[in-house]
Amino acid sequence: MGLWNDRVLPRVVDRSLSAPEVAPLRAAVCGGLRGRVLEIGFGSGLNLEHYPGAVESVAAVEPSDLAWALSADKRSRSVVPVERTGLDGQRLEVPDATYDAVLSTFTLCTIPDVATALSEVRRVLRPGGSLSFLEHGRAPDEGVARWQGRLEPLQKRVFGGCHLTRDMPALIAAAGLQVVDVRAEYLPGPRLSRPWAYGYLGRAAVSA
Repeated sequence: MGLWNDRVLPRVVDRSLSAPEVAPLRAAVCGGLRGRVLEIGFGSGLNLEHYPGAVESVAAVEPSDLAWALSADKRSRSVVPVERTGLDGQRLEVPDATYDAVLSTFTLCTIPDVATALSEVRRVLRPGGSLSFLEHGRAPDEGVARWQGRLEPLQKRVFGGCHLTRDMPALIAAAGLQVVDVRAEYLPGPRLSRPWAYGYLGRAAVSA
C-alpha cells in the first residue's frame, strides 16, 4: 500500500475533493478565519482561494510530500503566505496559544488518534480562538450508519485510514472545545453515496 498511499492517493483525493459542489462548503468554512491560521491536512491547497483577507498567514500541516508538491501553483498565486510547519496533526511542534484559528477539512477522518490531535488543536489555539471544520462522519440514519460500519474496514485500507463512523461534533466537544455552530447534512448525490456523504460544517471555540 506504500506506492498507493504515497503516489496515487494524494491525486485521487485532490481530484475528488475539488468537485464543484464542495467549493461553496470550503468558502463557508473559511469565511470567519482571521489572523494566524493553522491548517491541518493542507493537502493540495484546495482551501487557499477561499481564505478571507483577514488571514495574515497559514501554517500548513501536511504529511504527504506529493500533496504538498501538488499545492505549489496555488501557493505561488496566494496572497496569503503559507509555510509547511509539520507532518503530523497528532504532534504539533509549536508553543501553546500560537494561532488565532485552526482549519480542518476532510482531515479528522484519517488521523489515527483523533482525540490527541484535537487536544493539540485546543493547546495551540489562543484565548478566543476557534476551530473551523468541514468533515464527513457518522450519519444519523441507522440504515446508513450500519453500512458505514460494514464499509469502514475497506475504506480505511484504500483511503489512507479514512473512517466513516466518527461523530465529529462529539469528538470535538470531548477535546474541550465548545461547538458553537454546526450544520450537518448529506452532500448532494445519489442515495448510494450516503455512507460517504454525511458532512459536518461548523465552528468550535476554546472554552473557558
